[in-house]
Amino acid sequence: MEITDTTTYVDVPAGSGRAVTVRAGETVRVIDVEGGQVGDIFAFSAADPHEHLSAAHTRTTTGRLFPRIGQQFVTNRRRSILTLTGDTSPGVHDMLIAACDLERYRSLGAAEHNSCAANLRAALDRHGLSIDTVPQPVNVFMNIPVDVNGDLSWLPAVSRAGDAVTFLAEIDCLVVVSACPMDLNPINGERPGPLAIVTTTP
Repeated sequence: MEITDTTTYVDVPAGSGRAVTVRAGETVRVIDVEGGQVGDIFAFSAADPHEHLSAAHTRTTTGRLFPRIGQQFVTNRRRSILTLTGDTSPGVHDMLIAACDLERYRSLGAAEHNSCAANLRAALDRHGLSIDTVPQPVNVFMNIPVDVNGDLSWLPAVSRAGDAVTFLAEIDCLVVVSACPMDLNPINGERPGPLAIVTTTP
């Protein structure tokens, strides 16, 4: 972790997860360090961790599969939690796919594999928090196109080294980022890489 007067930089090693506390009005930027890496993003209200960013409620609010720049992500209580303020990537992201978990890897024949669900729980545990159910993540840089028949494809991320997505915190919250460890399908190019989180105080 690197800290200046206004900026905190947190490395998220490949296959791991990290959490940062963000106050209302601060920005949080998620960077694809080497390119081609999916990041699962979760956000929880600092006042009540039972209130969390909800992909389903966000889709309902925006009428889109993923918000445009300037649109907001909302919680399971339909309150704004993050606003998408910047995106230097090609803009390919996902809010349909659940976080990978133990059961997912068991079905793929890798019962001991790490997962985004485990990364989330570990990151929350370090902040003294726990959850009963893993929320639907916001999967930045994840390339899951939907064809005209409604079928999904699992394609490699098209983000490049240094591409970043930036959010403005609308409320005080805890943001968790998992550098997805999936290496059994093509989404990370079969070689998971690192991410970074940069928080900035105005």
